[in-house]
Amino acid sequence: MQAQNPKEEMKRSLGLGSALSVVIGTLIGSGIFFKQGSVLDSAGSSTMAILAWVIGGVLTLAAGLTIAEIGAQMPYTGGLYVYIEDLYGRLWGFLAGWMQVIVYGPAITASVAGFMSILMTNFFGLSSAWRVPLAVITILAIGFMNMFENRVGAAFSVITTIGKMIPIAAIIIFGIFWGHNDAIGQTISEVHAASGNFGVAILATLFGYDGWILIANLGGELKNPQKILPQAIIGGISFVMVVYTLITVAVFRFLPADKIHALGENTTAYLATAAFGQIGGKLLSAGIIISMMGTINGKLLTFPRIVYAMAKRRDLPFSRYLAYLTPKAKAPVVATLFIIVLATIMMLFFDPDRLSDLCVFTVYCFYTLAFFGIFILRKRNKGQARPFSTPLYPWIPLVAICGGIFVLVSEVINDPAGVLLFAGVVVVGLPVLYLVKRLDQRRVEKAMNIEKGLDNEQK
Repeated sequence: MQAQNPKEEMKRSLGLGSALSVVIGTLIGSGIFFKQGSVLDSAGSSTMAILAWVIGGVLTLAAGLTIAEIGAQMPYTGGLYVYIEDLYGRLWGFLAGWMQVIVYGPAITASVAGFMSILMTNFFGLSSAWRVPLAVITILAIGFMNMFENRVGAAFSVITTIGKMIPIAAIIIFGIFWGHNDAIGQTISEVHAASGNFGVAILATLFGYDGWILIANLGGELKNPQKILPQAIIGGISFVMVVYTLITVAVFRFLPADKIHALGENTTAYLATAAFGQIGGKLLSAGIIISMMGTINGKLLTFPRIVYAMAKRRDLPFSRYLAYLTPKAKAPVVATLFIIVLATIMMLFFDPDRLSDLCVFTVYCFYTLAFFGIFILRKRNKGQARPFSTPLYPWIPLVAICGGIFVLVSEVINDPAGVLLFAGVVVVGLPVLYLVKRLDQRRVEKAMNIEKGLDNEQK
């Protein structure tokens, strides 16, 4: 396999419909279905749980509006990695990319696949021993599909986004109109001391909202990124925020708080069967599984683009292979395999719920840096026209920054050991960068010496 020609680029073939489906399809996955119990446990009441989902949505929307201005000015493949590098330099850009390809991307993919496998084992009546094998098989199948032209993965996103609206609409309509509980004011009679607090509840909702920035990784494949990128981010987040709030209200209307507390991760499966019977519950569960497959597809469509962008800059070991694109489809097949392998390893060693919380912390370290970047760009490009301007500047970016700091402080207080583990993996990237650059420098020097020797022979 030869190194890719530096002039070869990915195809700009994705429009607004595909971009919106990637945002919505990536966001609506496992979080809203599996985090109801943990959010309620931490919030302590249904009222505060609903409020946690709303606040999580507001913080995410503020973040999206801020990044939309930055992304519209840097419409390239790589997303957050490219933004941080442009704003803060090569070292910080590398760490942002390293964090996503080594920690965040594989971990968040593994987390969603882990949650999905819980529903799949229930659906097929299998033992819990099948969870990891089913998750691995699903990731392999979806990853293989994304080794073709980007239109294939985008089309699957559109199909699964439409498909996931069916179980979502069923839960919302049935819960709100046929539920017999008050969604507001329910409390849990028994809350464990380790459940957390309202801050932890918001942190849990942010996993459900996470993934909105992944569309930025496709900046080099959007037809008109300066226009489409902001529209997709803002429209997608706003839609999902409304859907999440309605789903949460519907769940509390149908099930009492104590029941949700007792069911935990199995709340959605129980609700589906209780509301629609065995057959209806199976169909609804199938719809939710398809929804999660769409989310995994969004991850495996976008994260390999970061690997590709870093490899193009020779920032990773084996960059010549990781930057490979198939001749016709321009698909980053080796980068996709790389993410699949790491996600599989994480599924074998980590619990999906723990992975989800630590993923949010890790990526928010760099989100927060990017939020500050809007002030840097405004100063750097003073007087220049912008493709998109964040409304209510500087208040919206300040809300995003406060939200980012809140996430970081909350996670450090509640899980310092996990934070140290994931932060350590990110810091390990520094010696890797040094080694890669040393090897690259030696390769260049060797090539120059060979060229010099040939010149001397000719003389």
